[in-house]
Amino acid sequence: MRTTVGIVGAGPAGLLLARLLHNAGIESVVLESRDRAYVERRQRAGILEQGTVDVLRAAGVGARMDREGLPHDGIELRFDRRRHRVDFPALTGGRSVMVYAQTEVCKDLIAAQLADGGPLLFEAEALGVEGADTDAPRVRFRRDGVEDVLDCDYVVGCDGFWGVARAAIPEALGRTYERTYPFGWLGILADVAPSHDELVYARSDRGFALLSMRSPSVTRAYLQVPEGTDAADWSDGEIWDELDRRLEVDDPGWRLARGPITAKSVTPMRSYVHEPMRHGRLFLAGDAAHIVPPTGAKGLNLAVGDVVTFARALAALLDKGDAGPLDAYSETCLRRVWQAERFSYAMTTMLHRAPDASAFDDRIQLAALDRVTTSRAAEADLAEAYTGFPL
Repeated sequence: MRTTVGIVGAGPAGLLLARLLHNAGIESVVLESRDRAYVERRQRAGILEQGTVDVLRAAGVGARMDREGLPHDGIELRFDRRRHRVDFPALTGGRSVMVYAQTEVCKDLIAAQLADGGPLLFEAEALGVEGADTDAPRVRFRRDGVEDVLDCDYVVGCDGFWGVARAAIPEALGRTYERTYPFGWLGILADVAPSHDELVYARSDRGFALLSMRSPSVTRAYLQVPEGTDAADWSDGEIWDELDRRLEVDDPGWRLARGPITAKSVTPMRSYVHEPMRHGRLFLAGDAAHIVPPTGAKGLNLAVGDVVTFARALAALLDKGDAGPLDAYSETCLRRVWQAERFSYAMTTMLHRAPDASAFDDRIQLAALDRVTTSRAAEADLAEAYTGFPL
């Protein structure tokens, strides 16, 4: 089998890249180790930046998002029993975000790819990337128990942190930057209407809480928990009680709505960047190259930025003979990646209480939140970062 671009991984990054290449008249083949049902139900991100929304619309896969997604013009910060709304459009010149789950993005992209795109092979396990530093890279993969080879002009690894793509870059040629956090997020889905029409980020002495949503009838919420926590150790009642405590404010008109919890899991928190994001004709995108703590809602959106950058750069080479953008792929992506890492780290450390936090640490957090809520410049910096850095 042969193609111009071999894409390893059918998450949102790989699927969107295939769509962008198809629209540009560039052949691709997508290899995904899991089956279609798994990809379409894999719960991950739910906040789309303005730039991501614009890209999906331009790619021809935004119709259902526009019908069913939930546009959000702000978030609410809670701390010291106070509430403060951050108005995105007023602070960013009109930019906002969209609540639309990654599962739904993947469904839309899969449907488009199967309807008129290139090959999308599910249950095709990539075994390794070979010849990345040559003009003829290839991906070895196994499907239906049979090993095969995908010969390519370029390979893009969209196969996540544990995938095979990054492993094809010699260790001596790369450098990693990493920070782990001594806490995680206990996340739930519940069949109850959201208690607020926008996301609520709460800092309390008991730890962080986030009140989110997946639809007008489904609540998504998170609690900061110690690293290594087992979700099964928390009963439904304990989760709702703790959310109540951490979201509490001096506002008698607000109440947390409770309902049946249908899913719960714990997400570890880490920051990670691999440099460079390119080796020869192998390019890394999304979690294969970088991970952010979810506090800043940047993971999926960073992946979108990566594949948009690659698709534009490859089109410039093939259409105009301009190799400059492709040669600058890693540098271009990493500028945006590090800004997202900075923002995600700042949000995480401002809102989460470390296990060994001192009284001084607590006051620094409160001072940071006070600055954001009393300075238009500081508030605008948060709003600009949250709604997305330029693609």
